[in-house]
Amino acid sequence: MPGRPTMTDVAERAGVSRALVSIVFRGVPGASEQTRDRVRAAAADLGYSPDRRARLLSSRRTRVLGVVFGLGHAFHADLLAGLYRAAGSHDQELALSGTTGDRDEGQAVADLLALRCDAVLLLGSGLSEDALAGLAASVPTVSVARATSAPGVDVVRTDDVAGAALAARHLLELGHTRLVHVDGGSAAGADERRRGFRTAVGSAGLGPADLEPGGLTEEAGAAAAGRLLARADRPTGVAVFNDQSAAGLMDVLQQAGLRWPADLSVVGYDDSPLARTRWAHLTTVRQDVDALARLAVRRAVDRVEDPEAPAHEDLVAPSLVERSSTGPPHAAR
Repeated sequence: MPGRPTMTDVAERAGVSRALVSIVFRGVPGASEQTRDRVRAAAADLGYSPDRRARLLSSRRTRVLGVVFGLGHAFHADLLAGLYRAAGSHDQELALSGTTGDRDEGQAVADLLALRCDAVLLLGSGLSEDALAGLAASVPTVSVARATSAPGVDVVRTDDVAGAALAARHLLELGHTRLVHVDGGSAAGADERRRGFRTAVGSAGLGPADLEPGGLTEEAGAAAAGRLLARADRPTGVAVFNDQSAAGLMDVLQQAGLRWPADLSVVGYDDSPLARTRWAHLTTVRQDVDALARLAVRRAVDRVEDPEAPAHEDLVAPSLVERSSTGPPHAAR
């Protein structure tokens, strides 16, 4: 077997879970003598010995998972609700640390490290690759809703390329040929959503995709709407980076006397409570919050139990939720 054997290798050889292997090597209740013998035999066969650092850390565990999130980010609020449910099922507590305009992600992380959290979950992190790698070297780290190749960082995210393609294809299938993507700027997931939109539009033979600068907020959506309305050849279908930005765009449309979908079809992203309001009734790409939360907590707990395990990336499939903000272009009615 190439490389140093890990707890995962022992679990596979013994035919048990990593959690059971951890129980055996920590010498705590929860495994039968037969299971303990099988695990020890598998470890001996592989030449595995528990990491001394991991054994030391296990005696200092707090059973607290730290979460860094963006205050005012609607999708993060949905994720937090799911994370509380998932943490409870693993007998873990959550410690929250928010970012604001005056409090950056580095400070939010530092506050959690001061609390001696067992692991840190970063929601839509904006940290550099080097900063993520440095953090993962000191504490188990899970990046939620942001791709990264930083060593040692587990990743749990929606397949945003597929999600943006779903939005674009929905508009194309309705008959729209003048469509635009109001993007997320430099936000986590924005590159993947731009790529998905471009791919879907290119596959339809419509030439280069039309991208309009946007962002995470209602203000960003409103600003983009103003620019779209000023165009001589206005688009008939718009896929927006998230529901929050879509709401800002729709507000400007309404103020301009336009209606959706009669004058402009709008697709959001996230399936936040905002999308389900009677006012917006927004067609949107749903992120499976419960699946993301379950996987994120599981990866954090597994990483605490087995610091040597290879990093994982879990991709969660998105789905399209059709509501009344989209329809055929006006000329096709």
